[in-house]
Parts: sequence; C-alpha cells; structure tokens
Amino acid sequence: MDYILFIIIAYLLGSIPSALIVGKVGYRLDIREHGSGNLGATNTFRVLGIKAGIIVTLADILKGTAAASIPLLVDADVNRLVIGLFAVIGHTYPLFAKFKGGKAVATSSGIILGVNPLLFVIMIASFLLTLYLSKYVSLSSMITGVISVIASAIMGEPGLTIVIALLTLFVFYRHKENLKRIKNKTEPKITWM
Repeated sequence: MDYILFIIIAYLLGSIPSALIVGKVGYRLDIREHGSGNLGATNTFRVLGIKAGIIVTLADILKGTAAASIPLLVDADVNRLVIGLFAVIGHTYPLFAKFKGGKAVATSSGIILGVNPLLFVIMIASFLLTLYLSKYVSLSSMITGVISVIASAIMGEPGLTIVIALLTLFVFYRHKENLKRIKNKTEPKITWM
C-alpha cells in the first residue's frame, strides 16, 4: 500500500510542468510552441533566457529530490530510488501537460541528490566540464550519465548503479534525435558569454 501511494505522489510531482508554468506565468508564452517545443530546461534557456532556465532546472531537480525523499518523512520502508523513478516518468509523460514532457535529465539528477549528494556533485561537475568542452547540452547529459554509472560502481553501490544505468539508457533514448543531429552537425551548440 505504501508503494502505491508513494508511486502516485511521485508521478504527480514529476508531472508538474515547470517550464510550462514559468513560461505562462512569467512570460505569457507557451514554451511548447517555441524552440524545440520540449518542456525542459534546455528549451527554456534557449527560448526564455538564463533566469527562466535556472528556475526550471532547479524546479525539475527538486521534483526528483522530493519524490525520493518523501518516504523519509514518514519513515516508510520503501526503496526511495524506485519511488524516484516515477517522478522521472511523470516529468517525461506529465499528466498535466498532455503526456508530453521533458527529457528526464534534471529530474533524474534530483533523485541522485536525494539519495547520494556526493554523487550529485560529481554529476554536476561532469556535466559542466563536458558542456564547456563540447558545447552540446544533449551530449553532456548523456556523457554525464555514463560517468555517473562508473562513479556509482566505484562507490560500491550496486542498487544505485543499476538505477543510474537505467536512467542513463532512458536519457539516451530520449536524446536519439539529438544524436542524429550531432552526427549530422546540425545540433545547436550553446554560446558562452
């Protein structure tokens, strides 16, 4: 019974469309009609700018963290990683946005923040370094996933390693079009100020 309740809560948390809310409330703009049309942080940065992008990134991360942390509040004996996965599903296929959401990167990292803050720091550092070198957000997200699997395995956390491996595979799947564009050299790069 605990699992069912937490799964529902996690999915609903993940379904909160941060990019859509920020776009409509702060800019009177439906972000789904601009840029890539994706309800994620990257499209928010490109369409609405740095401030909106940061807000959406933090909100999406916190959805994963909250979902993975809820069982702690009531001392429930459930696997927090499994519960967190449903926030990712909610973010990707949100009930409140016609089941068309983001690509799961920020919310996935939020789960890791909730269960292993040190690994989260490693992920952020890996992402920023890879982004600085490649200028591709999508590629940086995928490489960070691979590095996180390796780091988790080195830390000796098999359960966490399996979950991160599943999340990384899902991130690769969600970025399959980006991979094609990178291969064809048509994927947009970020510009550093």
